[in-house]
Amino acid sequence: KGDIHTYTLTTVGHTFTSSGKHKRQSEMVFGRIREAVQGKPKLVGPSVLPDYFPVQPKGCEKHAEKLFTCLATDATAKARDMETAGLHKSYYPDVEVRPVDEDAARKVEEVAKSGENSGSLPQAGDNPLDECRDFIAYYKRCCDRELKKKNNWILTEPYRVQEEYRYKKPS
Repeated sequence: KGDIHTYTLTTVGHTFTSSGKHKRQSEMVFGRIREAVQGKPKLVGPSVLPDYFPVQPKGCEKHAEKLFTCLATDATAKARDMETAGLHKSYYPDVEVRPVDEDAARKVEEVAKSGENSGSLPQAGDNPLDECRDFIAYYKRCCDRELKKKNNWILTEPYRVQEEYRYKKPS
């Protein structure tokens, strides 16, 4: 009762000490130390959201919130700009993509031909998720670690909807 645990982690040139009454507090401190020592995560390949997105496991709230905010603001704005200029891809192969705003499409085309882009205009082949690439990498690293833990495993389990709650097709 009332025991205070002290933990010390020593790495090359750094010493971190954590003390606290609760195991969760010391885990959080070690989580932050681990992230500081590991450095910035690298996302290999194109920017894509993981299969388990949008789960928010315990311990990844900070990373998930930053990713959700970035997706809601920066990535959405980039996707809207691409739709306006007609540079987005259709999910359906038989749908032809047309620009929403002809003037914007013309301006993007002129800038692409001239070869100078200030970065504010979208280009063909852009990925809106590239705006959140770092946040996706942090979210993925954290979720890959936390979803293995006992208190978060239920987030990865598939679930079945009972028949009475399913949508019924009109017959």
